[in-house]
Amino acid sequence: MANKEKTASLLVVEDEESLREGLKLNLELEGYEVTTAENGPAALKMVKNEYFDLIILDIMLPEMDGITVCETIRMQHNDVPILFLSARNNSADRVLGLKKGGDDYLTKPFNLEELLLRVDKLVVKNKKMKAPQSVSDVYQFDGCIIDFAAHECKGKDGQMQELSKKEAALLKLLVEHEGEVVSREQILQIVWGYNVYPTTRTIDNFILNFRKYFEEDSRNPKHFHSIRGIGYKFTA
Repeated sequence: MANKEKTASLLVVEDEESLREGLKLNLELEGYEVTTAENGPAALKMVKNEYFDLIILDIMLPEMDGITVCETIRMQHNDVPILFLSARNNSADRVLGLKKGGDDYLTKPFNLEELLLRVDKLVVKNKKMKAPQSVSDVYQFDGCIIDFAAHECKGKDGQMQELSKKEAALLKLLVEHEGEVVSREQILQIVWGYNVYPTTRTIDNFILNFRKYFEEDSRNPKHFHSIRGIGYKFTA
């Protein structure tokens, strides 16, 4: 098995069983975690509940074509890289796929090595874009202090407060991406791990706690914001 620094999680959406299983096998040999779906609605359900580093998406799918699947994902403000596969080799299809939010396009039958190279390129580019800024163990803002290593913080009232492991991890993630919206999918992947999905309400409750600790007025937060339907943002 190829030694990848970090396993990336891929979703393969393909209705042709032999190709779907072949792709899964070859990508797993490269060290990726691979989930498969055979139609659009199943794929959308998975994307809603799980974080993926890349989606390999066939255009000609039953029930809902790949272009519609891609459009739906983009409407949810999810910028996961999408590599289209198509049996039709014409530039109009290629242009439409890229216009609707696809990142790359490969025509069937394709060379396996070329597919693996393109997958690797998109995964690496995506990880670079999502790289956090480094934050030291003790972080200070607006009179508050967070000690990530000791799992404690000093809030607006000057009292020391213990933080749970998950609270500290979520705080660190938001602080590392200060000023950026962190999507629910990223939070699920990084704080809870790939296979455990708490509800959005769980994340909301954590944010409410942070407001209690750090905000002057928790109803009009200056630092911890919920961006409806997209994710959460910290501003110092």
